[in-house]
Amino acid sequence: MFKFVKGYMESIEGVAIYPTISLLIFFIFFLALGWWVFTASKAYIDEVSELPLDKDNQQNIEL
Repeated sequence: MFKFVKGYMESIEGVAIYPTISLLIFFIFFLALGWWVFTASKAYIDEVSELPLDKDNQQNIEL
């Protein structure tokens, strides 16, 4: 199966750019996520971390 895919992909011109673009998107996403984590305010992090425990925001689901 892999030989079929490899042979098919080698016949496409310019296919080598796709792994490079994927790596670049992956790298930029995690840089942006890391930047957001380190610059987020402590008050916001505390507020969001307590959301699952907040009884006022929970919905009662009856089956």
